[in-house]
Amino acid sequence: MFPKTFKAFTESEHLQNWWDPKGWAFDISKFKLRKEGVSHSSQTSPDVYVMWVKFVYHEINASDKLVYTSFFSDEMGNIVRAPFNDTRPLETLNTFTFTEHEGKTILTMIGAPVSPTDEEMKTYEESQEMVQEGFSGTFVQLADYLSTISYD
Repeated sequence: MFPKTFKAFTESEHLQNWWDPKGWAFDISKFKLRKEGVSHSSQTSPDVYVMWVKFVYHEINASDKLVYTSFFSDEMGNIVRAPFNDTRPLETLNTFTFTEHEGKTILTMIGAPVSPTDEEMKTYEESQEMVQEGFSGTFVQLADYLSTISYD
């Protein structure tokens, strides 16, 4: 089961079908899955508000681990402050691990700001409930999407 889940995270043709909050459009403009490779995408809300995000991949262990830093960016890929909060940390290190238990995929996600100021750390800590809600909805979309694809 988890190779399919890993593919959903690491192949752009899958990722674009489930990543982002429900109702948002996700458009991948660049996707290079390799060490120090970059993914650059836009996220468009239902009311046509556009945000850009950039990932830099650091570790890709086929089928079981994915590590990358994430940033808000402009359309050119330059790192910018979060458009909704200017005290959010600029960079977040994200580690996803994929394990199998009784035929099901267990996905573990750990995110931590990189070198935050005290103010950025406070903002990060205060936003965890919102982040958890956002990822919960995104992972519901992932589960729905996984139910529609085959195991090739």
